[in-house]
Parts: sequence; C-alpha cells; structure tokens
Amino acid sequence: MKKINLAVVGATGMVGRTFIKVLEERNLPIENIYFFSSSRSAGSKITFNGKEYTVEELTETSFDRGIDIALFSAGGSTSEKFSPIAASKGCVVVDNSSQWRMDPAVPLVVPEVNPQDIAWHKGIIANPNCSTIQAVVALKPLHDKYKIKRIVYSTYQAVSGAGMKGYSDLENGLKGEAPKKFPHPIAGNCLPHIDVFLPNGYTKEEEKMVNETRKILGDQNLRVTATTVRVPVYNGHSESINVEFEKQFDLDELKEALKNAPGLIVEDDPQNNVYPMALSASGKDETFVGRIRRDESVESGVNLWVVADNIRKGAATNAVQIAQELIKMWNK
Repeated sequence: MKKINLAVVGATGMVGRTFIKVLEERNLPIENIYFFSSSRSAGSKITFNGKEYTVEELTETSFDRGIDIALFSAGGSTSEKFSPIAASKGCVVVDNSSQWRMDPAVPLVVPEVNPQDIAWHKGIIANPNCSTIQAVVALKPLHDKYKIKRIVYSTYQAVSGAGMKGYSDLENGLKGEAPKKFPHPIAGNCLPHIDVFLPNGYTKEEEKMVNETRKILGDQNLRVTATTVRVPVYNGHSESINVEFEKQFDLDELKEALKNAPGLIVEDDPQNNVYPMALSASGKDETFVGRIRRDESVESGVNLWVVADNIRKGAATNAVQIAQELIKMWNK
C-alpha cells in the first residue's frame, strides 16, 4: 500500500485535536505528517503516535512539499484562501468549513451515504455540517427503499458544536458567569438560534441542513424544513426527524433496513428505557437511531430519534473516513 503525506490544518482547535486522535486510532498509511495553524498557535507542540511535532504557521508555501491529503478545520476564510493553493500543488483538501459545501464543483460527502461522489473531486472535498451528517446516515437506507417525500428536522445541539468558546459558556454559566459566545445564558436554557438569522426567519444552520440534505441524497425535489436548537449538553447532537415517504412501509422491515445500514446502530427498546442519548454516543464514531415509530398523522410517515458525537462523526471522523476512501481509490 502506498504511504501518504498528510497535513492537518487548524491542528490546535477542538476538531483539529480530534483529527489527530482519530488518525491515531485508524492507523492510516502515513509516511509524513504536518501540523499547521495560525501564527497565534504556531510553535506549540503536538504528539502523534508517540512522536512530538512542532505546529507550523500556515503560509502560501506550506504545501510545496508533496502533501497528498490535507484535513482542514480552520474556518471558512482560511479555507477559501488556502484550499485552492493546496489543490494547485496536487494535494486533496478535505474541508470541514461551510466554504465549499454548496459549490456545484465540490463533492459533499458522507462515506456511508455517497462515497461515489469522491471520484469527481477537483482537489477539494467538503465535509458536511455536523447535524446533517448524522441525519443522512439514518435517512439514506430509507430514501433508497421508500423514497422520502418530506423531512422535518428538530435538533438539540451540544455546545461543543460552537467550539471551545461554546463549551466554556456552559461550564462558566453553571458557575453563574455571563455568556461570552452565546447571546443568552446556555446553562439551564435552550436557544433556538444556531448561526445567524436570515431574512426568511430561518437560521443559517437550518438552511445548511435543508440544502446539504438535498445535495448529499442527490434529490433537489426533497421537501425539507428544520428548527435547530442549542441545548446545555457538552457533547453529542440529538435530532428528532419526522419523515414522510412516497411508498408504504412495514415498520419491522423499516427497522431491519436501519439495522443493516453502514455506520448506524439501532437502539430501540423503549420498554426497557433503551434509546440513543448524547452521553452514550459521546466518544463513538457511529450514528445511533431509536424511538422508531409510525407517524399516525400522515399516510406514510415515521419518527426517528438520531444521536451522534458531533465532533467525531459530525466532523473529524467523517473527514478521516473520506481520506481512507481516497487512499482506497489510489491503491486500486
């Protein structure tokens, strides 16, 4: 197997550090690894597989050394500037920001759902939004089998989705301190406000879920609506997903389709209080689905409760899985 040179951009952030953990766990065939950050964090040390590395400042010449894959989690403006530079040097960028997700020339990939889209990349592959990733892992087998007509998302999103500052707001808020990241206290509260509000009254996060779901599932006619809420949970996003199908379904057969889907674990025994929870999903790479029940208010509908670790599957793990798929393609 060909060994690769890999870079992590934004290596000292919450997702960057999780990239490193997941890369260690998954044992990719790495020859050389490089860690980049802004000038503020440059010079700090990172340990990877027992060896210490110095974090370098990201510059326009950072990719002049034969890097095959770069995992980016350094924000949209950094990605906008440096992804094309990296791609021009023969590097494939897997970008965790929202910068490239809706670009028609850039694949938006969840490996369990649409790995085939990796093949048409032009040097940049986008990692979807955390809340979209876990949703489509659960929806893909159902869309294939029953054809989804409409989706209603209600999300309950952890503070880690807002980075270290969001995490600190909950920690400090529990001590009675005023919020610095969120517009209102998050401790003991729910904020129906993730990202900025748009003229139509939706937030940018809600619009991301709508547009990204259509792109990943390859169906621009899907009717999708979303309400995204920040809740006082440290890690792990939870989602109530209401789905309406074109076709009729048998509930046991539907559950079987979910059980057989890649990357998905069914936890659905409500009589014994078994259902997915943020606490039990935290630290894991799979997406968990439960509370699977018919929606009796429509002709052919189902309700699902879907939970995943938003920093792992919702960001770092998904990006590393894309890198693994690329390596597989190169070794064919």
